[in-house]
Amino acid sequence: MNDNLDSLFKPKSVALIGASSKELSIGNVIIKNLLHYQFRGPVYPINPKVDEIRGLKAYPSILDVPGEIDLAHIVIPPPFVPAEVENCGKKGVRAIIVNTAGFKEMGTEGQALEEDFLARAKKYGIRVVGPNCQGIINSDPAVNAYCNFTFTYPVPGHISVVAQSGGVGAVIMQAFYDMGIGQRMYASNGNGSDVSITEILSYYGKDDGTRAIVLYAESLQNPQEFITISRGVTARKPVLAITAGRTEKGAEASRSHIGGMAGSISMDLIYKKAGILTFSSQEDLCHAAVALSSQPIPRGNKVGIITNTGGPSVIAIDELVSCGLEIPPLSEEAAEVLNGTMLESASIRNPLDVVATAGPPHFKSAFEVMLKEPQYDSIYLNFVTPPFVDCENVAREIVTAAKSGGKPVVCNYMTDKEKWGGTSRILKEGEIPCFDFAETAARALHSLVRYHEIRSAKPGLVKTFSDVDKETVHTILLNALSQKREVLTAAEVYGILEAYRLPVALWKVVQHVNEVAEAATGIGFPVVIKADSEEIIHKSDVGGVVINIQDADEATRIADTMRKKLGDGVHFFVQKFLPKGQELIIGAKAVESVGHVIMFGLGGIFVEILKDVSFTITPVSDTEAISMISSIKAAPLIDGYRGGKGINKKKAIEIIQRISMLGTDFPAIKELDLNPLFATGDEICVADARIIL
Repeated sequence: MNDNLDSLFKPKSVALIGASSKELSIGNVIIKNLLHYQFRGPVYPINPKVDEIRGLKAYPSILDVPGEIDLAHIVIPPPFVPAEVENCGKKGVRAIIVNTAGFKEMGTEGQALEEDFLARAKKYGIRVVGPNCQGIINSDPAVNAYCNFTFTYPVPGHISVVAQSGGVGAVIMQAFYDMGIGQRMYASNGNGSDVSITEILSYYGKDDGTRAIVLYAESLQNPQEFITISRGVTARKPVLAITAGRTEKGAEASRSHIGGMAGSISMDLIYKKAGILTFSSQEDLCHAAVALSSQPIPRGNKVGIITNTGGPSVIAIDELVSCGLEIPPLSEEAAEVLNGTMLESASIRNPLDVVATAGPPHFKSAFEVMLKEPQYDSIYLNFVTPPFVDCENVAREIVTAAKSGGKPVVCNYMTDKEKWGGTSRILKEGEIPCFDFAETAARALHSLVRYHEIRSAKPGLVKTFSDVDKETVHTILLNALSQKREVLTAAEVYGILEAYRLPVALWKVVQHVNEVAEAATGIGFPVVIKADSEEIIHKSDVGGVVINIQDADEATRIADTMRKKLGDGVHFFVQKFLPKGQELIIGAKAVESVGHVIMFGLGGIFVEILKDVSFTITPVSDTEAISMISSIKAAPLIDGYRGGKGINKKKAIEIIQRISMLGTDFPAIKELDLNPLFATGDEICVADARIIL
């Protein structure tokens, strides 16, 4: 991957093939935007039918342009694009933005045209953005490149945006503009035929002027490459993404729990694996980006609160605590200092209410003391602007303290921003992130803490188990695939589990009713009898499972009943009946170009009713396995609730990692369910399992 995209984002000259003198045309709007944004280099309209466009000399062909060209837009009908890419190559153009739509998104003919122009671009070493895209923007005053046909003119800032969807990207860009927040770079790459989301993300990651990156993607060409590159970026600066497709109906007819619940994997899991902050709300994402692009990253989740009004601080505390943040008390030493500097009516605690009449000296002392308190990792401020207070100098004290304190400050700013324009300007120029509502500011602060947790998390160990028998698994799978079978028999499933040293209850498969009693006696009563048939997935739904069978006569009678009900093709899976314990589920589902998604949660009927499960992508490290276990809502049950004994987490982690390795070693496994596993005492044992190829 070549992520040196300077010719795209920092062009010294731009040509527009398909430039138009018609006001309401993309070929005219791009020229207008370049001129309005005061692009620093020459702009060359290409149109053989006119002499000038918007006061600029027009050229019949890009080959007629006298100077060198870094970047060319192409805004012409699809059939003519390949020839113009060829001309760009002859001219020495380094990058092309194909704004035109009508390529692979339109079918076979469009696909052929796209492959044609890409081959020509590759021949000349030209990088291509698009087709079917908006283009790029770079607000750096040294460049001022508005190579785009949208309408929002961002002021310089430190947030860079990359969006697969131009519509979503434009909404986000406009939101920052409306908030008065500057942006660094913007890109929407449409079909992504050449320059990918991953490359743009990598480029932003290496750009010193970009402090935070906002991302929107609906699909990725190479998810594993994206994960690897993103991890490198997120170690240096935050990447924030809006998730899409979270409610997609994936696999209604799936034959396993993991298949039905994971559906067609959401981008959320890829982002999580990549260390990216995810949001379901565009508004929350934009607010978080404002905070992350202007404030230092906190060292923990403990918050000191300063307020000059009571009610909003109550709302803020509720939101902060619900997000998992802590509000520690003031130290006695801090309280003693503040008692000497605050007004008599002030509330000396956390939250520190300096009261509405507090002026610059009181805010100065409040910030000096709170920022020095070692138990506070960040400061949350509620600031209303009373007409009887010198608010501009209060704002100056806030800015001075924030710049010297080394801890993030986030503000719920309550005012008429026009009447208090001076105060607002001071806070904005001082890069204090200000929000209209208490809970909005609290969620923005939480995003800072979330990024701290991502950046400080230990990478964990992906364990490779040397005691597994890969050859046995290979033989079982090869045999099933050669017979074109998707659903493995119980014997095959348990053979695979044993080959990977997964704990299973004693078992045996027999074909005839008269063999059941002997098998059960050999295993030892009580036992479970299950109907074993490729046609039966959920055995209990059709009477294909009977538990706690106590003797040989009962075993024979039950097997005979199953045979009569389910047909002569049914075999019998006889298994040791396990003592009741905490029921768990662990599953795996193959996802194209990603690997396997691993699932953990409460098993048995709980997985169907509560759907209390967590997911991650293979390979699963030990820290990821721990996170999976601790992140479900029923984690207190897993830990041991009200004196109850919790599960053996060490063994649960090992099982998760062995399943992760099994999926990685054998991509042909499409879906795997261990449900339930019984956790009893220190033991965890598989009671039922299925594998689908």
